[in-house]
Amino acid sequence: MRIPRIYHPELLQVNEISSLSEEASNHTGRVLRLQPGALLELFNGDDHQYQAEIIAVTKKRVTVKVLEKVFASSESPLQIHLAQGISKGDRMDFVLQKSVELGVTSITPLFTERCNVKLSGERLAKKQEQWQKIVISACEQSGRNTVPEVKPAMNLQTWLQQKREGLAVTLDPLATEGFGKLPKHGAYHLLIGPEGGFSESEIEQTKYYKCYAVQLGPRILRTETAALAAVTALQSHFGDLA
Repeated sequence: MRIPRIYHPELLQVNEISSLSEEASNHTGRVLRLQPGALLELFNGDDHQYQAEIIAVTKKRVTVKVLEKVFASSESPLQIHLAQGISKGDRMDFVLQKSVELGVTSITPLFTERCNVKLSGERLAKKQEQWQKIVISACEQSGRNTVPEVKPAMNLQTWLQQKREGLAVTLDPLATEGFGKLPKHGAYHLLIGPEGGFSESEIEQTKYYKCYAVQLGPRILRTETAALAAVTALQSHFGDLA
């Protein structure tokens, strides 16, 4: 049986006793029904993995002892920031999950002209929390020991005006060049529109702010397909997908 991987957002040290979070304790104790003596693989985002043994299980808390710390990086040599137009239903969740599996290092949800999702205040805060949990779950599944950050959602204009290191790339079906023509760089900011894509005025804005326009071929892709294909293209040309 595969040893369960669990995210623990606090400092971990060998031979020390730690209590898992309420959510992790519930998953470990009630869902998986693990008992004292069972092993876990913990990670906290520091690019290490920690082997731990469960030493106590109660209704609300699982306590573990850390046995071993191992550096175990599966990170791409590329820094890929995904700026994703917010889409409806579970499409956004799907993009977050799969882009993390493919190696993105951070994500910014974007409000755009054709974004049909209305979020603000408490609803947006809860959605932001949900998105980060999806990212953590994707790290648990994929073996990543560094957790990408879901940055605060913002409108496209605000994102474009921010100072950033690296090359900004806009996915545009009318562009004349593909990913193979991009300059090689260590960091890319990948800009993906929502359902319906970016408007003409938004495309002009991205050009004004020096974003490279590229396309993925002659077919029009759904927003969730486009995002994952674009991340894959970057990793194939410049990263660790060979």
